[in-house]
Amino acid sequence: MTEVQINAVDEELLDTVLAGDVQFSGSMVFRKPLMIKGHVSGSIRSSSELYVDEKAVVEADIQAVVVSVKGSVKGNISARERVELFATCRVDGDVTAPQVTMETGCHFNGVCRMTAPELDAV
Repeated sequence: MTEVQINAVDEELLDTVLAGDVQFSGSMVFRKPLMIKGHVSGSIRSSSELYVDEKAVVEADIQAVVVSVKGSVKGNISARERVELFATCRVDGDVTAPQVTMETGCHFNGVCRMTAPELDAV
């Protein structure tokens, strides 16, 4: 079996980073790439990329173009293009996307659905 390698994002290239001391509860909607390092609960909807950092805790249903998870997510993830689950992540919820990549060692509890790419924006 081939070892899967996912490239990490350079945090310096992102417009917005929610720091580790941030706690947010509610509906989050954004259009540019975002990295979460703190705690978020509620719902997340984006027409761009979402990056969940290694120490982040997210309790939300997520809809985005790309979802990259290194931390903890409790909720369903739906991506228009792809979902990336790093070895350090823990996901409790269903994942739906045209492409799903899981590194060896990731913890995933849910159903994975691989769909055809969507033509409309999220």
